Amino acid sequence: MQRKTLPSIILALLLAVALCSQAFAMHRYTARRQHRSSSRRIRRIAWNPMFRPSHESLLRQNEEIDRLELPRIADDDELEQLKVREALVAINSTEYLRIDPRLDPARRYCRSWTRDFLEDLGQAYYRRFHDQIQVNSAVRTVLVQRKLRRHNRNAAPETGETASSHLAGLTLDIQRRGMTRDQVRFTERYLFYLRALGLVEPEEERRQWVFHVMVSDRYADWRQSQTAARWEPTEEISEKQ
Repeated sequence: MQRKTLPSIILALLLAVALCSQAFAMHRYTARRQHRSSSRRIRRIAWNPMFRPSHESLLRQNEEIDRLELPRIADDDELEQLKVREALVAINSTEYLRIDPRLDPARRYCRSWTRDFLEDLGQAYYRRFHDQIQVNSAVRTVLVQRKLRRHNRNAAPETGETASSHLAGLTLDIQRRGMTRDQVRFTERYLFYLRALGLVEPEEERRQWVFHVMVSDRYADWRQSQTAARWEPTEEISEKQ
């Protein structure tokens, strides 16, 4: 009796192990598929910018440069001449503004009205969040832009009608990575209002995760007529999208 029962018990155990293995494999496969699906859904939700980069935006930025008859800065010699003439002004760290340490100190410069915009945004952001905004990039030369394009396919060209507006010192890249959703929406609403007035031309770059903002010289006159540093966006602005 025991001899007949033992093989039966062993066979039953083997069948049970096989069934459990199949069930476990199916569970792992299903969980993996669900994880991938969730990851794709999260990525789609995360990338929903108000200011998508476009060819038209680059054209508008270059039209502003041409209107002001500003040069596209060719090299370091031309850059230094503009600094000496104070056509470009220094960007300095403050309690509401920090600079990416990787940014070459020689290129921590921009137009005076661009710096005014940066200071106003930084102060408004600090009042709301008690945190600093970060500048990742400012003025560039044609040579720097050409080198950048070698390893960044999304970088604008150094020549032509869609050339980077960094070459004229009008533009800043403000770090978006690391901001909370509220911080991103605050900055978007701030820029939305100023763009509606024709004072800035913003883009939100996905690869670099920055707010790329070109500032018109009209900002200087508008600033004098406003208490710009005390202005803050409201929720109503986002509803006008």
